[in-house]
Amino acid sequence: MPTVSIHVVDHPLVAHKLTVLRDARTDTPTFRSLADELVTLLAYEATRNAQVEPTTVRTPVAEAAGVTFSGPRHLVVPVLRAGLGMLDGMVRLLPTAEVGFLGMVRNEDTLQASTYATRLPEHLVGRQCYLLDPMLATGGTLIAAIRLLAERGAASVTAVCLLAAPEGVAAVQKALADLDLPVAIVTAAIDERLNENGYIVPGLGDAGDRLYGTVSA
Repeated sequence: MPTVSIHVVDHPLVAHKLTVLRDARTDTPTFRSLADELVTLLAYEATRNAQVEPTTVRTPVAEAAGVTFSGPRHLVVPVLRAGLGMLDGMVRLLPTAEVGFLGMVRNEDTLQASTYATRLPEHLVGRQCYLLDPMLATGGTLIAAIRLLAERGAASVTAVCLLAAPEGVAAVQKALADLDLPVAIVTAAIDERLNENGYIVPGLGDAGDRLYGTVSA
């Protein structure tokens, strides 16, 4: 049975951009721009197992063997709202992908995720899906999102996260051990721990607020 694999991208550019994102002095425009760049670097690793098939093209000199994407179009799914800040960086590498949207919110008392909006195809059979969620903290949101995609028939799910907590990684691996499809998590770093409020330490703060500013009701 497939297991949840974890890939921490170890690269100087990734480490540098993450360091600036962590800095409380980094303003919103800079944070947004760097997050976009970081996601593109993570997307490079996240798409390493993208399905391809052989093809042949003609160069100005001769024929050349190559590959092209195979199977149904990839599906990129940002988890609202913070996942929207990762969308451009992902589709930059997958411009032919379709985009779905998943609105989920975490109850700050129970730390459980609930879904409030879904814009996804009903049937995902054979499709490779990429979930975008900046923070893997308790794991509740990611678990619910991956299960939803699996229930609709996804062939595989790769979650792209800026940061992860060890508790969240363990929770995802335990909760999804029964799924019969490949699940991967690609992240820039696994931090020390969660605090008593379920936030990643040292983390980078609330990703949504840092991407878009604090919005009052």
